[in-house]
Amino acid sequence: MNTAKYLLIVFGFSIPQLFAQAIPGTLNWYNGDGQGMYTDQAYKMLKNKKSQPVVVAVIDSGVDIEHEDLQGKIWVNPKEIPGNKIDDDKNGYVDDVHGWNFLGNANGENQENARLEKTRIYAKLKDKYDGVDPATLFDDTEYFMYANAKAEVEGELENLAQYKEGLANGQFDAETKKYIEDQLNYNLNIYYDDRSLIGDNPDDFTDTHYGNNDVEGPEALHGTHVSGIIAAIRGNGKGGDGVADNVKIMSVRTVPNGDEQDKDVALAIRYAVDNGAQVINMSFGKNYSPHQYEVYQAMLYADTNGVLMIHAAGNDAKDVDVQPNFPTSRYNFLEVPFMNLLTIGASTRMTGDAMVAEFSNYGAETVDVFAPGLEIYNTVPQSAYMNLQGTSMAAPMVAGAAAMLKSYFPSLSMWEIKTILLETATVYTGFDFPSKSVTGGIVNLKAAVKACDKAFKSRN
Repeated sequence: MNTAKYLLIVFGFSIPQLFAQAIPGTLNWYNGDGQGMYTDQAYKMLKNKKSQPVVVAVIDSGVDIEHEDLQGKIWVNPKEIPGNKIDDDKNGYVDDVHGWNFLGNANGENQENARLEKTRIYAKLKDKYDGVDPATLFDDTEYFMYANAKAEVEGELENLAQYKEGLANGQFDAETKKYIEDQLNYNLNIYYDDRSLIGDNPDDFTDTHYGNNDVEGPEALHGTHVSGIIAAIRGNGKGGDGVADNVKIMSVRTVPNGDEQDKDVALAIRYAVDNGAQVINMSFGKNYSPHQYEVYQAMLYADTNGVLMIHAAGNDAKDVDVQPNFPTSRYNFLEVPFMNLLTIGASTRMTGDAMVAEFSNYGAETVDVFAPGLEIYNTVPQSAYMNLQGTSMAAPMVAGAAAMLKSYFPSLSMWEIKTILLETATVYTGFDFPSKSVTGGIVNLKAAVKACDKAFKSRN
């Protein structure tokens, strides 16, 4: 067993398949028939139709905007003059030509590593609750969040302790070594200050204009792969084809190596909406969210402005109807369901119960639909390509699908497109797959194009 792969499956959100080779004829399996999304069939139906560009915000680790397969696919802020160090469009973000980086400072320095949210909670509340009898507390909600976070952090540290000797002896390959060291030094280290470089207070939501315009950052593998799934040039034979052919990627760097801050997520969503994004891809998530209401308010802002949010269900192989993965469609204080939010699980090329990727979260009420998320070959930095897998890969499949439909059928609202994507999903029966999502299906772009065309013609 490959130790790195095992560790990443257990702890990670996106699983690099560094040791897998792309199989000839399967680079674009996710765009094909069968368990794919029938994307190629959909484009045959759209052959003589015109399209218009759609802006997709990728809230992620950063995007290599120079990648050969993303040329012509990167959003340019028309109101900003590059490099003049002036906030030309008066949006509070200087030189945000291709998006914004909430993980940096005004000196151009960038954060790469961060603690997990449970580590932050443990560290923040340790002095307050260590040794406290919960029976003495008037309100024990915060205490039990602390106790659960502490137990999880200490449990993971104990699990990782068995690998320390191997680290010292040079037992592991470079990928595994880096993963273990990152966990110990950053992700699970309660003493690591992961906000000092940025300089803002992550609990103060009134301080909004921090960061810099470096939308790639120090490690853009994840965000570049996500962007390629959405937008990579189709038909050039260099890698997997993007789902959408007329799209502009807005990079909003928010996700470090570790858990994203709620404040950064909320501001990233608002930035995307305010700067014209019609679709927002959110291939991230976590089990704890101390500022749920602020994130909810940002999501509500996107929702009421008609912007479609696509969120990855997560890679813990858990039922998110029971254990939420944040951000979520089911906040306890949510009075009215979001109109423009989709949560996506990861499917495979297999049939039967194996159609659900073994790592994918699921939920009969909270995961809306599945999309391909296993063995996805697409763009990574330095004009390279790699197989990655995770619900992080499934979400941009749907973001790309929504963008493609909006591009060719611009009069349809994002809510209408969302509804069509759900209603036209390929539904499977006779085994366990249908019980894993609201629709029981996989996105089918051929059927969606047919339905969009019908709706479009009925009003034009």
